[in-house]
Amino acid sequence: MNWNRWVRRGHRWLSIIFTMTVIANFVAMALGEPPALVVYSPLLPLFLLLFTGLYMFVLPYANRPR
Repeated sequence: MNWNRWVRRGHRWLSIIFTMTVIANFVAMALGEPPALVVYSPLLPLFLLLFTGLYMFVLPYANRPR
């Protein structure tokens, strides 16, 4: 499999994980004071999404013929 395909697939799965952690965060806040683990759980997928998204953003410019 191609490296770019792995990054795109990982980005898609990270977006699903990020969405689920944000939903869990809202549910926990609705039930009362959430623990710190729940509050900060969306940060790891968010940072990974940042790096994979920036990689995919720069990729067309890096492959452009000069």
